[in-house]
Amino acid sequence: MKALVFHGSGQTSWQDVPDPSIKDAADAIVRVDAVTICGTDLHIIKGDVPEVTPGRVLGHEAVGTVVETGGDVRTVRPGDRVLISCISACGRCRFCREGHYGQCRGGGGWVLGHTIDGTQAEYVRVPFADLSVHPLPSAVDSRDAVLLADIFPTSYEVGVLNGSVQPGDTVVVVGAGPIGLAAIITAGLYSPGRIVAVDLAESRLAEARAFGADATAGANEQPEQLVADLTDGLGADVVIEAVGVPEAFEMCTRMVRPGGRVANIGVHGKPATLHLEDLWIKDITITTGLVDTYSTPRLLRMMAAGRLPGSALVTHRFELGQMEEAYDVFARAGDTGALKVVLGSPRHDVVAEAAQREVERT
Repeated sequence: MKALVFHGSGQTSWQDVPDPSIKDAADAIVRVDAVTICGTDLHIIKGDVPEVTPGRVLGHEAVGTVVETGGDVRTVRPGDRVLISCISACGRCRFCREGHYGQCRGGGGWVLGHTIDGTQAEYVRVPFADLSVHPLPSAVDSRDAVLLADIFPTSYEVGVLNGSVQPGDTVVVVGAGPIGLAAIITAGLYSPGRIVAVDLAESRLAEARAFGADATAGANEQPEQLVADLTDGLGADVVIEAVGVPEAFEMCTRMVRPGGRVANIGVHGKPATLHLEDLWIKDITITTGLVDTYSTPRLLRMMAAGRLPGSALVTHRFELGQMEEAYDVFARAGDTGALKVVLGSPRHDVVAEAAQREVERT
């Protein structure tokens, strides 16, 4: 099969690799029908995630069709269309039993495209399939559902829920890329008093306004002063960091009010300074976290009911074989206006096609 392979810092290629096979009775092999690229993938290629070694197939988000299952798999079978979660869960360790699947110690957690081969390929082996894939209702399009693999549960759990967004809160989201926009959308579910978006790119601030931000500020245009003006000098109740650079995190800690919450989502490749000389007296709560994806079933129900936008976040579509072109467009988002890029070709069931040909002959 073809897959996108990491070859070291700054180097990837779309190339032939061996087909995946069942290695454990809990595995499923899934044919990839739709896949997307995450900002974390860009961090990997930059060398910010040293656990990813050369030779690894990248990607941790996809929708596909089950083609084979191990003997212990009970919840899906070949032919089922499924969402592949970015997090795999053994279901047995302490953390899985507590719903903290991202911290799984039984061989799961964030493994796809990290410590085992991932989803940016024609086929993928998914471990612990009973807990790591979700059957999709026919009402949900594959290219919408793929956004539930990572960005929506990540923004919702690590940003909105960790930040304890409440009705009436002033919420600031620093970074209006895909994760930041998903944070704006899911924060809106809790009726905050206002949402402020901060980003360097005016095009992304325009998207933030379209998805529910009440006010926006360029990162170089004194956003801290804007927040102070909007809150009578108090600061924001919740500040969500969705960039992953030291400057963004440190800005967040300056914009939060005494007793407020800073929820860090961004993947950081460099140290950030924690100014405890200023913060120690302010009763600030700072949270970090890897998504657990416990909210995926809830979000899937919301998307099926039309309560979550999916394709509205997708700005570019490609065939699966255009992986390298898609990466180029996504990596140059400031120039291309890319939010989420989705790759995949419409698939036709062989049995259905054969039946149609039979009808045509008769």
